[in-house]
Amino acid sequence: MSDRTLPSTLFLDRFRSVLQAKGVNALRYDDFVHLALYDPIGGYYRAGRRRVGRAPGTDFYTASTSGRWFGELVVAASVTLLRGRSPAGLTFVEIGAEPETTVLEGVVHPFAAAEVRRLGDPLNLDGSLIVLSNELFDAQPFRSFVVEVGNWCDLGVRLAGEDFDEVKLGPVQEPWLPPVGRDGYHFDAPRAAIDLLNRLLEPSWKGVFIACDYGKSLRELAEATPQGTARTYWKHQQSNELLSRPGEQDLTVHVCWDWLVECLQQHGCQAVSVTSQEAFFMRHAASYLESSLAAEGGLRSPRKQALLPLLHPAHLGQKFQVLSAERW
Repeated sequence: MSDRTLPSTLFLDRFRSVLQAKGVNALRYDDFVHLALYDPIGGYYRAGRRRVGRAPGTDFYTASTSGRWFGELVVAASVTLLRGRSPAGLTFVEIGAEPETTVLEGVVHPFAAAEVRRLGDPLNLDGSLIVLSNELFDAQPFRSFVVEVGNWCDLGVRLAGEDFDEVKLGPVQEPWLPPVGRDGYHFDAPRAAIDLLNRLLEPSWKGVFIACDYGKSLRELAEATPQGTARTYWKHQQSNELLSRPGEQDLTVHVCWDWLVECLQQHGCQAVSVTSQEAFFMRHAASYLESSLAAEGGLRSPRKQALLPLLHPAHLGQKFQVLSAERW
């Protein structure tokens, strides 16, 4: 047991109830993360509070924190991806928006309608759509593995008094696991992100798909991140204490772009692409950037100050990537 912050009594009770229901003495990592993030009673994303932004009490910020400027970039890029089709015939749908927020808040757009699907809402995707998510896939549960004696070993979480311990559940073989590396290598597998993408693509809607997130290739995850990529955010502080204050802090992991690209292709999507956020908007929102920036001469104009962190390589421009695809 470390000196990390102990879990709340509420979360301990929820954890014990899940153990009892499953008839086990430890939860696999994805089950623990699902409980910590999405449990209806004690889950982090179920709490009715503001999590995103720079105000006191928030835990992290995203591209949407820049306000309508990010929304205007998304609209401009979406129109470009339509390749000459009229935006007036499509509905813009944002998936997984935080409570009382939307990317298009205050943004004039050319779409027939703009809708939001928040956590727990039915997806109901139908017709001709622009489907957008912003930092949604990285917030899905993940499995965690470590190499032990030449095998991938599944990791889980168990009770240790009034705290939690990480525990090795035993060797596993999964067809999607990468080749075994050196002993002690950690691999965090964001498999629930694929389940989510499958649910989004199962309805036969047509249009454009855009996901802004951070991730790595399967090779990078398997060879270049020996400690895994899972981490937490609490009051804008990043930590590797994954078992600290569950239900009260964000748990996140890099998505695997290879797996998501394959999923899109299996559902008949075309023009599937993963690129940096900077490159995506410079390519698909170039006209918007040129015209809007030219209209404001000062280097310290509000628009320029908001766009800089979204596009600059040293800020969100390279930290985040954009996965886009078309299905007509």
